[in-house]
Amino acid sequence: MSLSPKPREVFIQGLTLEGRTFRPSDWAERLAGAMSSFRPGGVRAGPGAHIGYSPYCVPRVINGVKCVIVNEALKSLEPMAWDFVMNFARDNNLQVAEACLLPEGSTKP
Repeated sequence: MSLSPKPREVFIQGLTLEGRTFRPSDWAERLAGAMSSFRPGGVRAGPGAHIGYSPYCVPRVINGVKCVIVNEALKSLEPMAWDFVMNFARDNNLQVAEACLLPEGSTKP
């Protein structure tokens, strides 16, 4: 039995390639909000269905920098959504890094 590797995560950082802070200040929440319908099981219905982010695209602040963490699984789930977030980063000249976010309190083995 082989284990499939964990999908990578892409960190779109709120810093331009020139090192300037990207504006508006709520860009990460807006981008993640636009992707909120892309989730396991599809779009939710009913009261409160619009609240919350997709686990494939979440806003975070890391070391004082706003970021959007995009899970590579989004690429196979919805290629156009993946292209949208990657093109957003490219079109706005944002820094992008591939990594894997570790849970809080975890230590390196």
